[in-house]
Amino acid sequence: MSSSETRPTIHIPGTTSHTIAPRAGHRSGEGTLRYLRAGTGAPLVLLHTVRTQAEHFRSLIPLIADRYTVYALDLPGMGYSEIVPGASYDEPAMRAGVKRLLTELDLHDVTLVGESMGAVLALTTAADLPERVRRVVAVNTYDFPGGITRSSLLARVVVSGVLTPGVGPVVAGVEPKPVVRRILQGGVVDKTALREDYLDELLQVGGRPGYSTVARGVYQSMPSLIAARSRYPEVKAPVHLVYGEKDWSRPSDREANKELLPAAGFTQVPGAGHFIALERPDLLADLLNAVA
Repeated sequence: MSSSETRPTIHIPGTTSHTIAPRAGHRSGEGTLRYLRAGTGAPLVLLHTVRTQAEHFRSLIPLIADRYTVYALDLPGMGYSEIVPGASYDEPAMRAGVKRLLTELDLHDVTLVGESMGAVLALTTAADLPERVRRVVAVNTYDFPGGITRSSLLARVVVSGVLTPGVGPVVAGVEPKPVVRRILQGGVVDKTALREDYLDELLQVGGRPGYSTVARGVYQSMPSLIAARSRYPEVKAPVHLVYGEKDWSRPSDREANKELLPAAGFTQVPGAGHFIALERPDLLADLLNAVA
């Protein structure tokens, strides 16, 4: 990252920032990936969700870094990973970014932990790379119709605008802070869990040239995230499903995934919403550290 480029405003103690360069000879849609690293022990990879980044796990990383070597990835085009013009942001393309992290760093015995969209990617990556993945913790899988639009009328209006042909790119590029705050607060029961400095960080990233195209592309990829559920039965590693009681998913959505993954562990977190890494990082840490 050159001195002229945007830099993160949040520093997580004990973490260092790294990049993975595009592979020679691979398709042009492949860009540089950025990730945070912390701790010692067996590898654990953290995967964030729509419109967020590695710093989403700022409160979780210090709680698990004494048991694991933690890698928190900025998914392709998001956070401080490179924005490549014309790149795809459907589920297979984002999964390819996760697989690059595991293969380029040659990680084995990996615990994959994903929240929301990241949970879907953790499961599909485990299906693709069974020889590298030890287990999966999938938090509030984002694999149901509507996604964030179930959280509030405001979210429905904004996402609908982003997806509208013609004006969509313009809408995606306009992010008033109060609107972004209210939409993201729709993912937490405890509104104080969405900290102002994190909101400022997300808005700074949203100002990166080309980011509105990324945001729109990710929302357009929702059907591919739903379709990815067909891959869940292929996962050979042990899986633990975690849902917030007040998550946007419905009981029927959760039961459907339990049927696809009948051997999976299941935890429902009372009084928590969609962003459990923000609201209850202690619970996730306890779950992960108990079997480190």
